[in-house]
Amino acid sequence: MTTDPSRDAGLALPRGLVVLAGMAALTVVVAGVRSLGSILGPVFVALILTLAVSPLSSWLRRRGAPIWLATITGVLAAYLVLAVLAGSLGFAIAELAARLPAYSDQFNALVEQVSTQLERFGIGQVQIEDALAQLDLSSVVGVLQNVLGQVAGIASDLLLIVLVVLFMGMDAVNFPGRLRAIVAERGDVVTALTSFAAGTRRFLWVTSAFGLITAVLDVIALLILGIPLALVWGLLAFITNYIPNIGFALGLVPPALLALLEGGPGPMLLVIVLYIGINFVVEGVIQPKIVGDAVGINVTLSFLALVFWTWAIGPLGALLAIPLTLMTKALLVDVDPNNRWINVLITARPPKPGKPGPKPEPDQSAVDG
Repeated sequence: MTTDPSRDAGLALPRGLVVLAGMAALTVVVAGVRSLGSILGPVFVALILTLAVSPLSSWLRRRGAPIWLATITGVLAAYLVLAVLAGSLGFAIAELAARLPAYSDQFNALVEQVSTQLERFGIGQVQIEDALAQLDLSSVVGVLQNVLGQVAGIASDLLLIVLVVLFMGMDAVNFPGRLRAIVAERGDVVTALTSFAAGTRRFLWVTSAFGLITAVLDVIALLILGIPLALVWGLLAFITNYIPNIGFALGLVPPALLALLEGGPGPMLLVIVLYIGINFVVEGVIQPKIVGDAVGINVTLSFLALVFWTWAIGPLGALLAIPLTLMTKALLVDVDPNNRWINVLITARPPKPGKPGPKPEPDQSAVDG
């Protein structure tokens, strides 16, 4: 029995209707992600940690180590990374909250200077007093304590992260064999998954390496200027470097605030200028020349990803914005050869005219184990 092509063509849905149906489905998925953010966030953290340390387990297996040793080593390495990052962030915020009350006199003097300048510009005393009534150092400390409480709330999910890392670490050792088993039948799926793993590792290693360079230079600059807690702010700069686009600004605020309270506007401006200069040289000049297109996502998409994932799953979304975007790209774009043209639109470095667009390459270390 033959089918009538014209009849099949008549049954095809209009493209506009297909787009609307896709947008409706996307809305449902986004709503589900947002409602499950408290669970998905820790699970994604565990997944990224497992991907980050999986080369260590694969290396041990290639050297003939037993499965149990490779598994335990990978899990312990993931736990160590988690403990260092979470502990460092909490320590930096706690140190700032503890140090600020000692600058209450300097803060009050600074507020008086600002109010005097505002009066010279014709702003009434009543408006100034209303503004000052809501602005004092205790309110700043309160905000920091609130942030610290949110960090503690994230730390309350550590038990879930620890358990998921344990189970994922146990499965990660055998996962390359599973990929080899399906590569003949589902090569596109294997390509998408391995490209996601490779892109995530590139992002983590590149961000860690250049974040460490930036943090060291920041610490040296702060020590020369005599800014208190220089090592703490260097540590904070390293951690916030994982947040795309705005991480640099988040790491700049605490040392700039202390510089303002310690020495006035001059040292604060000097800290800001040095931070901007270091960040521009390391991440704007050196990093692109050395690593090129590390993750294949342009600046606009990375910023929108930061906004979306932070809104969807909370503070963890800021740290996981790039890996989560890479996973979404792998599942929606890379897995289907017909959709890979989208990579040309979202990549940081589009191909030259006449050359083929970017094609995800399998991570051989993941496939070969």
